[in-house]
Amino acid sequence: MTSQPIDLAAALASFEALWSPRVVTHVNDYDVRVAKVAGEHVWHRHDTTDEFFLVLAGELRIALREGPDGGPVRERRVVLPQGSVFVVPRGVEHRPSSVAGASILMFEPTGTSSVGDRHDEIPDHVDATTGHPLS
Repeated sequence: MTSQPIDLAAALASFEALWSPRVVTHVNDYDVRVAKVAGEHVWHRHDTTDEFFLVLAGELRIALREGPDGGPVRERRVVLPQGSVFVVPRGVEHRPSSVAGASILMFEPTGTSSVGDRHDEIPDHVDATTGHPLS
């Protein structure tokens, strides 16, 4: 961890890969990650942790599949414009997407996979990672 301020714009400018988060710093046992996104991610869920999203630029959409245990599942979508935050609760299946592209910041426990604990088949444009170091 650095003892200097981190310029998020410079961090985002240091890589081009989509859906491939970079770890910019740590807070306790959590990674602070940034990512560039466009198109659709994969349906997935995190069984033991919530997932925090902050939209730094652009617009992010998150499709959610929710329902009581054993009850009917309903789908809904939240739209996050620049500056918005949203938390996907643990255990909720979700699929982030961005039509025109976005830059996002996420808080996740260190070691959390970007495709969760359960997921659909991972397409080539999605990086299944626990976060890459910022170079």
